[in-house]
Amino acid sequence: MNYNLRKLRNYLMLGVFVLTTIVALVPLFGVLGYVIKNGFGSLNLEFLTSLPKAMGMTGGGMANAIVGTLIMVAIASVIGVPVGILAAIYLTEYDRTSWLSTGVRFTTDVLTGIPSIIIGIVIYTTLVLKMKHFSAIAGGLSLAIIMIPLIIRSTEEMLKLVPHTIREAGYALGIPKWRTILRIVLPTAAKGIITGAMLAVARVSGETAPLLFTALGNQYWAHSLNEPIAALPVQIYQYATSPYKEWHQQAWAGSLVLIAMVLILNLIARLAFRSKNN
Repeated sequence: MNYNLRKLRNYLMLGVFVLTTIVALVPLFGVLGYVIKNGFGSLNLEFLTSLPKAMGMTGGGMANAIVGTLIMVAIASVIGVPVGILAAIYLTEYDRTSWLSTGVRFTTDVLTGIPSIIIGIVIYTTLVLKMKHFSAIAGGLSLAIIMIPLIIRSTEEMLKLVPHTIREAGYALGIPKWRTILRIVLPTAAKGIITGAMLAVARVSGETAPLLFTALGNQYWAHSLNEPIAALPVQIYQYATSPYKEWHQQAWAGSLVLIAMVLILNLIARLAFRSKNN
């Protein structure tokens, strides 16, 4: 009797877990399917290689916005990834308990929860107003600030998973601490660190609010990092709020491209994490 009751409870809980999993997946696939349905018809070679047409005209594309997004994400990665990894190394390997490390961790947690529009406003008032113009540099810097706390937390957790005995083995061989970190600790946690960095990149790729205050947007090719530049999320927002049906269709196509970019980055990160576990 007790065995049958335990078996029944097991099946009930299994059913609850399966049901909640389906409930969690339905919005994801629903949004993805809706974007594919509305955007796939407008996605073509012209869309990926052409500049936007004048207001109200048909055709054109978002090539400048796609390239602009990649440029600003690259700027953010160049700034955010080294800063985040080096800060995590300091917190994990050199200072775990002092007031400074406690303050850095607290600040990191606060920055992680701050709305991205606040970061955009801060960069606007401290950089854009002083430069007296919008720029790709300002946009990339705002995205880097969003990336840094995410990379710090993920890298710190990956470094904590490295057994302390590995460090002690390096010290026992007379290897300096900095070389032990570079040659032993970091390679051991490399795949996890890369996973966290790529997830941070995927996170900032779809940011719109900070770019409205920093990069602004551009209907043409940007020839310098020191001038306004187009961004895919901003272009999608502008097209989606326009009164033109043609732009609405292109907004859906841009959304599909943006989702594809983020999805590819997440898949690469998941595969790297899976290989790490294997």
